[in-house]
Amino acid sequence: MALFTVEKCPVCGNGHFKPFMSCTDYFVSHEVFEIQECRGCGFKFTANAKDEQHIGKYYQSEEYISHSNTSKGLVNFVYHRVRNYMLGQKRRLVESSTGLKSGILLDVGAGTGFFLDEMKRHGWQVSGTEKSVDARIFARQEFGIEVAEPGQLFRFEKDSFDAVTLWHVLEHIHQLNENMKALSRVLKPGGMLIIAVPNYTSYDALHYKEFWAAWDVPRHLWHFGPEQIKPFGEKYGFRLNSIHAMPFDSFYVSMLSEKYKKSKLAFLKGVVHGKISWLNSLMNKGKCSSVIYVFEK
Repeated sequence: MALFTVEKCPVCGNGHFKPFMSCTDYFVSHEVFEIQECRGCGFKFTANAKDEQHIGKYYQSEEYISHSNTSKGLVNFVYHRVRNYMLGQKRRLVESSTGLKSGILLDVGAGTGFFLDEMKRHGWQVSGTEKSVDARIFARQEFGIEVAEPGQLFRFEKDSFDAVTLWHVLEHIHQLNENMKALSRVLKPGGMLIIAVPNYTSYDALHYKEFWAAWDVPRHLWHFGPEQIKPFGEKYGFRLNSIHAMPFDSFYVSMLSEKYKKSKLAFLKGVVHGKISWLNSLMNKGKCSSVIYVFEK
């Protein structure tokens, strides 16, 4: 089975890396994966993940929420209650960032289509891409939205969209350089690229170390901190306009991390450490478990 290889850091171009941490895939395979760190800028990546043709088996779980829409288990139940609230928050962020009450939006990695449905119901023209066939079928049957396979990104016309969103998607993309170029091409001048990714500099990441659920190896190939994402966006013609915390992620990730540690009272401990992470993010948004970055083309 072919491995995914990284020869140069996608942020600074340095080709020298050092071991950072070994993490277990607690979610599906229980295999161990290595995270390496760029000696130049500190950017981190999963070194021995599988290539794009063979990574699929690591997503084959009913509990993979963005693809299956499951609500089994307490953590997933909480996720679904919070998601309904966050859909509105995300929509309002798109509206405030673009200055538009309606426009043309592309959601990359649209999953089961809940965000696309939220935007469509509020007057936006929407398109989406998604790798999972089951998730695309769900979006069509549940919302009447035809979500395309990922290759469609490279076939959209230039300057097509007012906004492009990637909600916890960038960290999964194998062809990072090619996709970033495509995102820049399809956005209108002045359009907004909104990226949400886990933040390995957060309190919960530092607290849980190798048990931090948002390492999510090998599905997460890339691991960004605020210091890396700004120059990364600039490489492709984007200017970072603002950053925003995703406070509920602090609780969700902490609860999952406690589960992976097999802690007693995992839910309560997750709430405690999630709250500490959230409080840290009130003082510094760049310390939240997950961060939203709003870039302008």
